Amino acid sequence: MKAFTDIFIRRPVLAIVVNLIILIAGIQAIRSLNVRQYPRSENATVTVTTAYVGASAELVRGFITQPLERAIAAADGIEYLQSSSKLGLSTITARLKLNYDATKALSEISSKVDQVRRDLPPEAEVPIINVESADTRFASAYLSFTSEILEANQITDYLVRVVQPRLSALPGVQRADILGGRTFAMRVWLKADRLAAFGISPNEVRQALAANNFLSAIGRTKGSLVQVNLTANTDLQSVEEFENLVLRQDGDTLVRLRDVADVSLGAEDYDSEVRFSGERAVFMGVWVLPNANALDVVKRVNEEMELIQAELPTGLSGRVAYDATKYIDDAINEVIETLTETLIIVAIVIFLFLGSLRSVLVPLVAIPISLIGGVFLMQVFGFTLNLLTLLAIVLSVGLVVDDAIVIVENVERHIREGKTPVQAALLGARELIGPIIAMTITLAAVYAPIAFQGGLTGSLFREFALTLAGAVTISGIVALTLSPVMSAMLLDPKAEERGLVGRINHGFDWLRRQYARVLDATLRARPAVYVVWIGLSLLTIPMFQLSSKDLAPLEDQGVMMTIVEAAADATIDQTAHYTDAIGQALLSTPEAERTFQITMPDSGFGGLVLQPWGERKRKVFDVIPEVQAKVNNVPGVRTMIVTPPALPGGGDMPVEFLICSTAEPDEILQFATQIQAKAATNGMFAFPPIIDTKLDQPEVKLVLDHDKVAALGLNMQQVSSDLAAMVSGNYVNRFSYGGRAYKVIPQLQRVERLTTDQLETHYVKGPNDELVPLSTFARFEKKTTPRALNRFQQMNAVKISGVAIVPLDQALTFLEEEAAKILPRGYTIDHTGESRQLRTEGNKFLPAFALSVILIFLVLAAQFNSFRDPFIILLGSVPLAMFSALIFSFLKFPNPNLHFWTDGWTTTLNIYAQVGLVTLVGLVSKNGILIVEFANELQRSGKTKLEAVREATLTRLRPVLMTSVATVCGHFPLTMVSGAGAAARNSIGIIVVAGMALGTIFTLLVIPSIYMLIAKEHGGEREAIPAKDEEISDAEEVGAEAAAAQ
Repeated sequence: MKAFTDIFIRRPVLAIVVNLIILIAGIQAIRSLNVRQYPRSENATVTVTTAYVGASAELVRGFITQPLERAIAAADGIEYLQSSSKLGLSTITARLKLNYDATKALSEISSKVDQVRRDLPPEAEVPIINVESADTRFASAYLSFTSEILEANQITDYLVRVVQPRLSALPGVQRADILGGRTFAMRVWLKADRLAAFGISPNEVRQALAANNFLSAIGRTKGSLVQVNLTANTDLQSVEEFENLVLRQDGDTLVRLRDVADVSLGAEDYDSEVRFSGERAVFMGVWVLPNANALDVVKRVNEEMELIQAELPTGLSGRVAYDATKYIDDAINEVIETLTETLIIVAIVIFLFLGSLRSVLVPLVAIPISLIGGVFLMQVFGFTLNLLTLLAIVLSVGLVVDDAIVIVENVERHIREGKTPVQAALLGARELIGPIIAMTITLAAVYAPIAFQGGLTGSLFREFALTLAGAVTISGIVALTLSPVMSAMLLDPKAEERGLVGRINHGFDWLRRQYARVLDATLRARPAVYVVWIGLSLLTIPMFQLSSKDLAPLEDQGVMMTIVEAAADATIDQTAHYTDAIGQALLSTPEAERTFQITMPDSGFGGLVLQPWGERKRKVFDVIPEVQAKVNNVPGVRTMIVTPPALPGGGDMPVEFLICSTAEPDEILQFATQIQAKAATNGMFAFPPIIDTKLDQPEVKLVLDHDKVAALGLNMQQVSSDLAAMVSGNYVNRFSYGGRAYKVIPQLQRVERLTTDQLETHYVKGPNDELVPLSTFARFEKKTTPRALNRFQQMNAVKISGVAIVPLDQALTFLEEEAAKILPRGYTIDHTGESRQLRTEGNKFLPAFALSVILIFLVLAAQFNSFRDPFIILLGSVPLAMFSALIFSFLKFPNPNLHFWTDGWTTTLNIYAQVGLVTLVGLVSKNGILIVEFANELQRSGKTKLEAVREATLTRLRPVLMTSVATVCGHFPLTMVSGAGAAARNSIGIIVVAGMALGTIFTLLVIPSIYMLIAKEHGGEREAIPAKDEEISDAEEVGAEAAAAQ
């Protein structure tokens, strides 16, 4: 009986050509793949920002935020809406559903905003709508520009004019934003006493600026033969021109702006400060396009920065403050190093099993062809080279070698039985066509549920799963085309019984005899085997439930972030004093390389970049407690140290727990405070959880006596206009400076608006141009209000955030249980960030796992033409492999974040570990396929069921052990890696190695007994194995043709 593998043995050049085509296709694909940290996904947010200068948080919420929320909520593709209303600013964030078209959402939200634009207060600015990637809140690179000579607004202007256009024009750069800069503005600092002396109100100054700084658009003259363009100097362009602006004429006396105000070319605001390693700086953030190669783009940015540095003005220096691609680059290098170690280990393992360099060449050639062929399939599917596809390539080394090992071992077995290499290759390949196809389809099928499930897990692991499936598919093609040909050409019959090969073969013969005794004992005591099998299988249920669950392991990304909270009434001067001390504390850390800080009056944000992984001994998690202790000693502010989220789309902190209601924020805050108090004392959090709504903002309300206002001939609009002109800092219009437009902002000098008591002495314009003191008709009421009014899904909301030192699932469960006890009816809870990911993604494993098992069952049923045989394979291997793997997550149970004797070789049950469990299903099934397939054939050749399963298990012992040991040893480096991206590789490596090592032992002891219990009697069926003389004659014929071809 001939098989399609015969054609490749008969025509070895054809086999070589097929595999060379695979190699060439893969090599050209390697050069064209984009490099990213994670697989590409459409994970975006749309932000709508509306400024209403001077308006209170309550006014902003009622007249801007809520109308816009109602309109935006009607748009499609929104997962949830968040909003924040604070003094003078409304920010609405629409988080889009995963992989929803961001451009379409932006267009629809823009149209919704336009519909209600006329309903907003006329003084409010036009809403600004942006779409941003939600994968990460950080740019791919941050650039720092410092100077001891130039002011911040001068640095900013240079960056806007020179640096920003050059960086934005680089291929692959999405945008280059200036952070912490101070944009030029014409500041008109009003003097209250001078205004009163001349009888001029602040609003009159605004009106004069609006009327006399006017952009003219006159047009042109048009004669019969000549036309001339017309312009007019109706606008003001310099400090001198603004100072000479006439406010009033009193007889021959002109009152100019310089008489009542100081005019200077300043900045729009002075409420932020940026420092780089202690030096005052202006930052630029460079964002990379989603479809661009981040490593290449940042390399171009670095090259452009070298050119820019050479051209910077005297006294200005620039450098790269933070390069996010260093982590990607280091992680990729770590994976490549692991891949190299894996290849070497697998080669050594195969050599120790086969003892012959000739034999080792067969699987060693199969590995690179399979991996490079898998890269070609990545190109076909449009995948990128990222941490997960690289992890898939590392994992596939242990998988793709299996098929070649099975082929070469089977050919060697036939050679030891006395056949020629060509005969052995022919017969060995024929026998294994079915099992190899079954094993290949099984492993490919096991990843289908992962690849096609929705949500973050599906988006992240789709490329991972299909890359693995592609590499395994290519390995099956290589095993059925090239491996038999190489076996026929390379294997030496004379070496089978002498030298190292002979000793290894004799050693396996001895091992087979020892195993035969154990196998016979298990077959005689089958009831006891069934009891142990059922007991261990049932134990997997509580072990799974009690295992520590997490979304993803925390990665050492070489950076820690600082979140600073200051008093609500703090000024930038006060807060900057404390953040400077924090910066010094950060820099005093031995592993510190550089720091960056952005400080606002009541808050701050920064980061400590550590030395590269190879230059420091401690991990970032070992450094954090020391740094936290240092910053806790800085008074006046509260500082939290956090690490960036492990997965794209995370929030500021791992725990983000929302309490929502239609009640007012102060009522919700009371319940949130109770839950916070419980969380602060239960030992689950690194520091007491923080609440985003803080009822500590001092506010003074001007209570106007309406009767007095009317009696004085005033009106509310006039009073409000004068007050706003004095203190709000809103701009009037713009002026031209150096070919660019900048704002004109009148405001009282700071010394005249230090306290509310000073405002009582100021004047507003009354009838007959008389000035009326504010104290005549107004009094001040002091009260405390929230800093910001936050909402979630159009309901008032309070968020509790924190860093858990126990598994995230455990911390969230605690908060949810406490909320159920404390919250009254009408209140709901929700999550954002990493907490939301865990709650939406954490429950998807069991359905995906069940679907994988069902798919494998159906594939095997079709392959074996039986519903019994798949049961034998899956029941005999999967539960016991799960038990073996879950031991190493169950032992993490006491507390995964405290030092415990199981540290280093256990893992939480995160999404990487769960993918490892699914991978394990396909791997251990391969062992059962080899045994059951051969046992069925032996039954058809006349053996009893017991004889068939015994002989099949003993015959397949060597390939089962070889493939399992190669897989275990090949993946073992994953359990030992350190450095960038190591935690994810550790998790999946521990699960696969532990499950495969112990699961294989259980499989070899249990599957024969399961076979006796479930398998069908095949004795009366047509013999599927061809007669020996027919086989040999076919082999001789093929051998003669192959020799002639050579």
